Amino acid sequence: MSQFDYDLFVIGGGSGGVRAARVAAGEAGAKVALAEEDRYGGTCVIRGCVPKKLMVFASEYAGVVEDAASYGWDLKQGPFDWHSFQTRLNTELDRLEQVYRNLLKGSGVDTFDTRATVAGPHEVKLATGETKSAKHILIATGGHPVRPDTVNAQLGIVSDDIFHLESLPKSLLIVGGGYIACEFAGIMNGLGVEVTQYYRGAQILRGFDDEARGLVAESMRERGIDLRVGTNIVEMAPAGDDHTASWTGTASDAAMGADVKQRREMQTEAKDANGPIWVKSTNGGERVFDMVLFATGRDPNTKDMGLEEVGVKLGRRGQIEVDAYSQTAVPSIYAIGDVTDRVNLTPVAIREGMAFVETVFKGNPTPVDHDLIPSAIFTQPEMGTVGLSEEDARDQEPVEIYCTSFRPMQTAFAGRPDRVLMKLVVSKETRKVLGCHIVAPHAGEMIQLAGIAIKMGTTKEDFDRTVAVHPTMSEEIVTMRTPIRTA
Repeated sequence: MSQFDYDLFVIGGGSGGVRAARVAAGEAGAKVALAEEDRYGGTCVIRGCVPKKLMVFASEYAGVVEDAASYGWDLKQGPFDWHSFQTRLNTELDRLEQVYRNLLKGSGVDTFDTRATVAGPHEVKLATGETKSAKHILIATGGHPVRPDTVNAQLGIVSDDIFHLESLPKSLLIVGGGYIACEFAGIMNGLGVEVTQYYRGAQILRGFDDEARGLVAESMRERGIDLRVGTNIVEMAPAGDDHTASWTGTASDAAMGADVKQRREMQTEAKDANGPIWVKSTNGGERVFDMVLFATGRDPNTKDMGLEEVGVKLGRRGQIEVDAYSQTAVPSIYAIGDVTDRVNLTPVAIREGMAFVETVFKGNPTPVDHDLIPSAIFTQPEMGTVGLSEEDARDQEPVEIYCTSFRPMQTAFAGRPDRVLMKLVVSKETRKVLGCHIVAPHAGEMIQLAGIAIKMGTTKEDFDRTVAVHPTMSEEIVTMRTPIRTA
């Protein structure tokens, strides 16, 4: 009989924690428990990837009527019904949460719907007052969005809040230049909200390929988003008698598509519960917005969990420090997912959970593989990327750059200015494709398949030998024969 209540106790019911728990129980035969203080599914299912992608889908219907007219269809444009969409969204999230609960139950995992903290190397304390012992403890508590250290920052919302809005604002300021900020800029713009985005850096999507992120920024502006780089908030306060600066439109209004203007005119004027917000920017401008969204970073959920008290080491931002096998400084305690701040992506957290089970419960020591991870940013248009950017690759070795940008058939026929980009970064010495970057509708679907080839070590000549699928956007990936530059 084991001296512990459980072989494994998982704290956190997100994608990584649930996968580790059910595989350890279902495949390895371990006795497993899991505690979750909020909703099962975590950030991805409840307040991240899934609802965000459904909002992306909703926002992309905005241009359908205009495009359809170019193809001979006579459709009617109507206003977006946020309440109808939100009801269906919440129903879907409830369904998915139940799926996660059923997966755990079907695998024989005991679940506790309460907060859990670490009380010792082998002890977990529940907020209900119980203490459970476990041979191994896995921390999978994820992260949370943070507000900047700005006076009156509480007036703004964060990404978690956006799914619960009672109504959509007429005007929205988004602060930040990462993928969350840029994705919600596209979403809200598509839903008829007047969107301004401030980013203090020189270009959005820092860390991604310069050429690719440049096209995304250009496309955002063409779609009517007032994107301002090198700009940040200096002050913000409730708009009142002392702060009466009114919204007077944006510099991009003149270039805005007719469909965007029409949607904004039809958008029912809504008021935020906190009222309009006066904002002063670093360039001296003053504006009043119905709402401000901070997308300025995320921190790991490690506060008041008792981790440092038992010897677990935390980084500067509170992230749990782990080795290649996700083991902390306390041998019996492991951590996976965003709480470790390694690669903050849901599929990575799931892979880390699987590697943990292989290592601890299946006797097969498996380090986590963080090399060549494909990813997608659901901006409009999407960006898909895998491997090195041109900038990172040329710092590493001599490379050749194969790149093309063009107007895709579907939107060109409809008279839209949209452009797409296909780019390969190739090693001069080995001829291996070091990076692939795509900016195009459905780039996420394309990069998944390209990621397989690049993970296998495919060379440029392998791409050249592959017959193109015509007519498609993605055929350009295998038809680029001559490098446009070397670096």
